[in-house]
Amino acid sequence: MSKAFASHADMQDKQVSFTKLSDNAYAYTAEGDPNTGVIIGDDAVMVIDTQATPVMAQDVIRRIREVTDKPIKYVVLSHYHAVRVLGASAYFAEGCQQIIASRDTYDLIVERGEQDKASEIGRFPRLFRNVESVPAGLTWPTMTFEGEMSIWLGKLEVKLKQIGRGHTKGDTIAYLEDQKICFAGDLVEYQSTAYAGDCYFRDWPTTLDRLDGFGFEKLVPGRGAALETAAQTRKAIASTRGFISDVYSLVLAGVAEGKTLNAIYKDAMAALRPKYGHWVIFDHCMPFDVTRAYDEATGHVHPRIWTAERDIEMWKALEG
Repeated sequence: MSKAFASHADMQDKQVSFTKLSDNAYAYTAEGDPNTGVIIGDDAVMVIDTQATPVMAQDVIRRIREVTDKPIKYVVLSHYHAVRVLGASAYFAEGCQQIIASRDTYDLIVERGEQDKASEIGRFPRLFRNVESVPAGLTWPTMTFEGEMSIWLGKLEVKLKQIGRGHTKGDTIAYLEDQKICFAGDLVEYQSTAYAGDCYFRDWPTTLDRLDGFGFEKLVPGRGAALETAAQTRKAIASTRGFISDVYSLVLAGVAEGKTLNAIYKDAMAALRPKYGHWVIFDHCMPFDVTRAYDEATGHVHPRIWTAERDIEMWKALEG
């Protein structure tokens, strides 16, 4: 590969924040790295997304233990990507009894989990720096649901819901309805480029409209700082919607004009860099995003499986 993945140049450790959103909800964020949500109930703790490795998860656990000694009984996977789920084993020693995901997420792990694991480890050397701590095999949900379900942490109800396809077909939000707090996974990003390599471009904006309709006043995105006001939440949803729509509109136009993927990619980079180029992981995500948009615009309704080999072939073709 004549040019390494953009993420290979990102080796500097990030400043972690552990933000209290309410007496029950916290956000673990790190300057655009994947976020983890924490919900503390009467008798147990729930973690939403686990970090990329058990070693990285230990820092989340350390911060949880600064505010509660209750067992971490539940882990929720917002979707299947390895950078979100491979830290799950660290929570077993903390009392984890169930790993929960949508049935669609489970099916995606069956279909493409091994390939995704190899692909993501190759893409993100810093996030998978302690990859040897990941147990052999994949992270498997022990409980699945379709559509929606509730988990009770004592008297505290946590609602899990699929509101439509977006970042993946299995996306799940977790929320505290009475407190108007949502953990949105990678359906929403804030000042961070949405990775859309496994997305549904036609569906994602409508799914975000549904999310906006909940009226959440605080929201933890997949990447970026915790959003602590309704205005910030609306802004993050709108900016994610804007990015997805801009990428797909440009690709659709290029396809209609008969342009090649390479030409469309160069046009998209030139058009979108002034508006979004300062966002975290812009240069890393754009080749994957434009490739998926081109696929969807040319008849691939469902995302093709990324493998480590396909990653390299794509990057050579667009960035080599």
